[in-house]
Amino acid sequence: MLTTSINLWGDSVITVLDASVDADQLDQFVRWIEGKGLAAHVSRGSDQTIVGLVGDTSVVDPALIESLDFVNSVQRVSEPFKRAGRSFHPEDTIVDCGLGVRVGAGELTVIAGPANVEGAGFLDIARACKEAGATMLRGSVYARRTSPYDGGVLKADGLEILSQAREELGMPVVSHVRDVRDLDTFASSDVDVLEIGAREAQNVNLLREAGQLGRAVLLRRGAAMTIDELLVSAETIMAAGNERVILCERGIRTFEPRTSNTLDVSAIPVLRRLTHLPVVVDPTRAGGQASLVEPLSLAATAAGASGVEIEVHTDPELSWSPAARLLTPEALASCVRRCQAVRASLGSA
Repeated sequence: MLTTSINLWGDSVITVLDASVDADQLDQFVRWIEGKGLAAHVSRGSDQTIVGLVGDTSVVDPALIESLDFVNSVQRVSEPFKRAGRSFHPEDTIVDCGLGVRVGAGELTVIAGPANVEGAGFLDIARACKEAGATMLRGSVYARRTSPYDGGVLKADGLEILSQAREELGMPVVSHVRDVRDLDTFASSDVDVLEIGAREAQNVNLLREAGQLGRAVLLRRGAAMTIDELLVSAETIMAAGNERVILCERGIRTFEPRTSNTLDVSAIPVLRRLTHLPVVVDPTRAGGQASLVEPLSLAATAAGASGVEIEVHTDPELSWSPAARLLTPEALASCVRRCQAVRASLGSA
């Protein structure tokens, strides 16, 4: 028995509406879609409005939709990432991280600091990072070390130190969330951006719960994740109701032993073609050596990254992280200056 053509539309459809569609028409159209048991995702642009239909779209007739006066076209979307894809949202998303910092707005975002909040000395590092040109601070309080026997967890005390740095310097703070059980603690903290690490990037429960928390999320690509898998993880966060997602390329695992990972520079333009979400790069974890951080940052900036996330310490030898990969504030300042020069020469991305 032949299937009807309606089933060929899969689980999502986008409708491109005329720019002249008025609010009442759009509202009625969305209510009609939702009345069919589908979710409607509305994206308004300067030239057109796009409404994405997500769910069992076999219950609607694309020909009927296309016959409406205010509908320009109806298209099928085959990718598993709908909300994260450009088909549903052609214009770039700008993620508001608080305190006036917006990722993807044209300026180079510099996220800097030690991997972990190591104590009260974090405040001195934070001050030095700001002076060097950082726009956001990083610091984990639930550090997951390479070995299960390594220390480095401050938890509530670390969150208080992050809060002090945020208040004093007027900079948003980024901190890793490792476990869904820790989200309640973050919910009552001043952390502006939740960072989901490479090891946790496919933890569906964590992604969903983080999506419901309402904070901006910085999602790091796993060492063996494909680009599509990264976008599906972003989709999981967004499907839970959170559109404020920043993607982070931090290097992938290859056969090359000379670097910690291999920075996938090509992922930046590929992601910019596939998704409207901003992309930042972590050159510290990619290269694993301080001498590689600046050249990798320059390459990422030239390729169109919206920012960089760099591990910095005022005294690398005393850090909980390997000293060989850490920049000093002076080296960070040099890196920021050169990245901004590259960005200025190419125009904002």
